[in-house]
Amino acid sequence: MHRALSLAILMSLGVAAQAQTPPSADAILAKLATCEQISAGKFATDEGRPRRIPVCRHGIAVHWKADLDVDCDGVRTATCNRSTDPSFLRDTALHTASGQPLDAAAVPYIVLPQASGTWNFRTAGIRLGACAAAIFNGRVVYGVFGDTGPKTIIGEASHALAKALGINPDPRNGGFEEIAVTYVVFPRTRISQVDSPEAARACGEMNMQRLVSEG
Repeated sequence: MHRALSLAILMSLGVAAQAQTPPSADAILAKLATCEQISAGKFATDEGRPRRIPVCRHGIAVHWKADLDVDCDGVRTATCNRSTDPSFLRDTALHTASGQPLDAAAVPYIVLPQASGTWNFRTAGIRLGACAAAIFNGRVVYGVFGDTGPKTIIGEASHALAKALGINPDPRNGGFEEIAVTYVVFPRTRISQVDSPEAARACGEMNMQRLVSEG
């Protein structure tokens, strides 16, 4: 009896663990295969490039596919500073609970264009600190919406996020130029501790599971 009971408990725990397995990159990309455009226009990947990147919505997620430029702004560290990044800025739009900018070398975050006539992230229910993710080459990395960038450009993420995706995180010559990175952000979400990769992962995985489970 005890052995049978133990086996039943182990089997139920196994089913629970299986149910909580985070969605794979393939499952997420299959769900986001089509684009219901919500931006009034499109964005460029870099200054002077054609504007061909729309911002889309599917269910509870806002998403787009772009390149990846490395953002090294925020706290000055040995990794991110004026010497390693000539465009370095000692601030990010999102601050920690103690009022400090994010550490781009430690916090996986994505960058959204500042509000404009092309698209205003606020009208989509997105706020700084929202759960976010980036998918590339079979990897899914969860992070936070942590900074804003030029009004006409999209496709930027922190040093830490680029590194976790397996992309060269060097702000001078790193990043990935091809339109091959899928970005996801969840409106009306807020990470409990915005500078915690673990908190970002928990929030992101929960919402991504909801997205993939939708009919």
